Amino acid sequence: MFFHQLKGELWKLFGKKRTYIGFSMFVLAQLLIILLLRYFPPAHRSLMNNIRRTGFPVEGYISMLTVASLMVMVMAYTLLPLYVALIGGDLVSKEAEEGTLRMILSRPVSRARLICLKWLAGLIFSCLLVLALGASCLFFCAIWFPVHGGLFAQIPDVGVVLADFQNGLTHYVAAHAVMIAKACTIMSLAFMLSCFNMKPAAATILALSLILIDRILMEIPYFQDFKEYFLSYHLNVWQTLFLDPVPWWRVGEALSVMAGASITFLIIGLAAFHARDIKS
Repeated sequence: MFFHQLKGELWKLFGKKRTYIGFSMFVLAQLLIILLLRYFPPAHRSLMNNIRRTGFPVEGYISMLTVASLMVMVMAYTLLPLYVALIGGDLVSKEAEEGTLRMILSRPVSRARLICLKWLAGLIFSCLLVLALGASCLFFCAIWFPVHGGLFAQIPDVGVVLADFQNGLTHYVAAHAVMIAKACTIMSLAFMLSCFNMKPAAATILALSLILIDRILMEIPYFQDFKEYFLSYHLNVWQTLFLDPVPWWRVGEALSVMAGASITFLIIGLAAFHARDIKS
């Protein structure tokens, strides 16, 4: 029965047109970036100069992996948080706004079960969005750039990373596996807010604002000594998967923090939803 109800939540989620906005915008942004890097001389020249400064041959690193990693670095900071927060903020608030939530609760299903089902549906969406981001970047880059070239990646706060094709592809896949935890955490924050009595847009904007404020505070130089206490420090641990060797201790720590934060958001949202009077 649980999986049957989860299937129903997924049907409702993926039956809405706005669910596919994130996938569509990812494709549009990727195509624009690829075409500019491929056919706009100043952009192509700038990329070549960055690789040339490392002392390695440019021809070996103007590749599918290099451009795909560049696009992922940009979109993981901008579009990904936006669209997982959009779905998380919609999951409960939208049904309450439309009046369907009152009808659902008139049936013999507990509020805790309903909230957990919707949260799991949001987690599945977050996983699919991250996987779609990684796969579509590779697919479109493979059309316009050499497939078997090496990886050249500029990691914020770390520096330049170079790897051959096999190691680069392994790091690329591992980074996306950890990025799923980031997407699920942001979605859980927006989902918690949607359990309160507020509009879907308000839940989404508030979640993004909290993430942005956390990021701004972490970037202030005077707070660098305790930056590990900010959530953004752990959300962006996925980019360390491009390093060789990978700092697994930091990855494990960040995954534990994000898992704890997601569960905490779920519990707070469940408590708020239990105390909430659902009106038509």
